[in-house]
Amino acid sequence: MHAPGQPTVMVYGHYDVQPAEPLEFWKSPPFEPEIRGEKLYGRGASDNKGQIFLHIKSVEAILALNGCLPFNIKFCVEGEEEVGSPSLIPNLQRDKDLFRADMVVISDTAMLDENQPAVCYALRGLVGFQIDVRGPIHDLPSGSIYGGAVQNPIHALVELTASMRKENGSIAIEGFYDDVRPMTRHEREAIADLPFRDAEMIQRLGVPTLFGEEGYTTLERAWTRPTLEVNGIYGGYQGEGSKTIIPSTAHAKVTCRLVPDQQPTTILNRIEEHIQKYTPQGVEVTMTGDRGEGPYMTLIDHPANRLAAEAYEYAYGVPCHYIRAGGSIPVVETFFRLFDIPVILMGFGLPSGNVHGPNEHFSLRNFDKGLRTLCYYWLHLEAL
Repeated sequence: MHAPGQPTVMVYGHYDVQPAEPLEFWKSPPFEPEIRGEKLYGRGASDNKGQIFLHIKSVEAILALNGCLPFNIKFCVEGEEEVGSPSLIPNLQRDKDLFRADMVVISDTAMLDENQPAVCYALRGLVGFQIDVRGPIHDLPSGSIYGGAVQNPIHALVELTASMRKENGSIAIEGFYDDVRPMTRHEREAIADLPFRDAEMIQRLGVPTLFGEEGYTTLERAWTRPTLEVNGIYGGYQGEGSKTIIPSTAHAKVTCRLVPDQQPTTILNRIEEHIQKYTPQGVEVTMTGDRGEGPYMTLIDHPANRLAAEAYEYAYGVPCHYIRAGGSIPVVETFFRLFDIPVILMGFGLPSGNVHGPNEHFSLRNFDKGLRTLCYYWLHLEAL
């Protein structure tokens, strides 16, 4: 904050991470960073420690070269992004002057490929909830007089979650798609022209085929359409061998990715109505909303986005694309809503970086080119 009267840029990032388990699939300890080949391995290497460190080093480089920046800069680096920023978001609302800026720059997204940079102009939102199914007051023997006479909560839970999706991959919850903003023809054509091939994803993931909502391409499904995913189901006996019981309870954790103009509260209400309507006989079901953040979308041709593309092209030597992202960054929509400022998403991660999975890594080539990209961006930002 050394340039009175000049614009202020907020750089946001996070140092918290997803759990490292299952540990047995890591080739090196997840919290002891290790360089193998031209990649840095470790939990958070890409999401988001490596990328926020790029910003710190780029500013350090310019200060060493010029002694100052032609604008003011604030860093906001938090430790709760992966759980929805429950402490930061209330502070943004309560102490606006501390966080006030003219734009926000975030590197927490991925490029299209190793040498194919992309400016991200939209993020999906997120809501999460838990479903708890309760049957008998305690586990029952599956023989005796109970087997076939009492509803099994796990069966009921599977039936209930299955009712939320159709065989063609679409969501069966009434009103789920009512507020989805349709893609323009220009956007569909632009996505179709991107250098992406289903076969390469199939090979990388080791799956027999891809699957998703009928009538849309893979990238359209991943970026522009909402989802409902069961993240985990648990209940009943989990030990070795068998235990012939009818369990007392069953539970599921579910998340939905949202797209413009869906709102978390509206979607949670419609899911709760669906659960009440389709609860199987013989059990009680409760739903607990976990968290929610809205989607974000900015203009592709915003001058700050165009400068980002120019910076990528300078560092990588290839044309830059404009993409959406399928993930969420909780504070993005909050920054935009509270301050009415552009949020520029300049990611340097890779789709193959195993973010949230074992052996997460960050390309050291991208670290080098990322530094060049950001330095170009900062040194030319004054012209905007």
